[in-house]
Amino acid sequence: MDKHQSIIDLHPGLVWGFAITVVIMLLLDLGVFNKKSHEVSSKEATIWSIVWISLSMIFSGVVYWVFNTDGSPESHALAVEKFTQYQAAYWVEKALSVDNLFVFILVFGFFKVPKYLHHKVLFWGIIGALIFRAIFIFAGVGLINLTYLPEMNIFGQAVQINIVMVLFGLFLVYAGIKSWGDGGDDDDEDYSNTAGARLIKRFWKVSDNYVGDKFFTIQNGIKMATPLLVVVAVIEFTDVLFAVDSIPAIFAISDDPFILYTSNIFAILGLRSLYFLLANFIHMFSKLPYGLAVILSFIGVKMLIAPWIHISSPLSLGIVGGVLVISVLLSIIFPDKKEEDKIEE
Repeated sequence: MDKHQSIIDLHPGLVWGFAITVVIMLLLDLGVFNKKSHEVSSKEATIWSIVWISLSMIFSGVVYWVFNTDGSPESHALAVEKFTQYQAAYWVEKALSVDNLFVFILVFGFFKVPKYLHHKVLFWGIIGALIFRAIFIFAGVGLINLTYLPEMNIFGQAVQINIVMVLFGLFLVYAGIKSWGDGGDDDDEDYSNTAGARLIKRFWKVSDNYVGDKFFTIQNGIKMATPLLVVVAVIEFTDVLFAVDSIPAIFAISDDPFILYTSNIFAILGLRSLYFLLANFIHMFSKLPYGLAVILSFIGVKMLIAPWIHISSPLSLGIVGGVLVISVLLSIIFPDKKEEDKIEE
């Protein structure tokens, strides 16, 4: 079997299966379990986190089963490669998504969003992410396939260089170095002046106060947006900015758009429950931004050396997992005093 064969070519029905599963889960989430806006408890967040992670792990098993067609050593090896591609893409996106949580907390704090409205904001933010991630991933794979240079001899080895992958690699190395320097410090950001907020204010006047969980209200006969719509727009644009880092990163892991998209979306779908689960303990991950900087730089280097040196998906998964574990352990052993002081206040 061709290692570059897409999972879509083997089992087209999986596309519908994935889409139906996601739609059903979202309808259950919004229409049944969260029909009324409420503050999500730690117990509820834990249950949903387990559900989303379990669904993702089950799907990774489906990926293995699809490619292990006849049980031969060749099929098994390909199935393991595809399985670890999915796992690596999932955990890279999951790790980078955790970095989003730092920003979500700052955004909610800046706009003084009541806790019972957090879930609704994140839900609609994820709906936008489903659309934008599909555009970025499928367009990105198509662009990569169109930008291979003719085979050439470099350093005594015949290689085929991809222009987009080289640019992505350089960008990720730069992003990793920049992230390390910033240290994840966005405390002074004025979120009322970000692109998302300006877009809403361009089309509507914004009311001074929240009106329950409504996005619009009528005051003195004028239809106005509520601050809740502004927050959703800010979250949407924040996700697009984070996708600029995360989407190029997963292109170094696999060239199968379906594996990339499904792993990406499962990671994003579990982000809301993870937010409610970790929001009160986010100070325990103070060293995570540095771990993510290392991961971005590693993936960037992997892209740049790919024509000469192939770093397998299992090895990439091990490195990514190792960096994440080390960064969390260091966060616990050497807590950030500034973050602890904020919690105490």
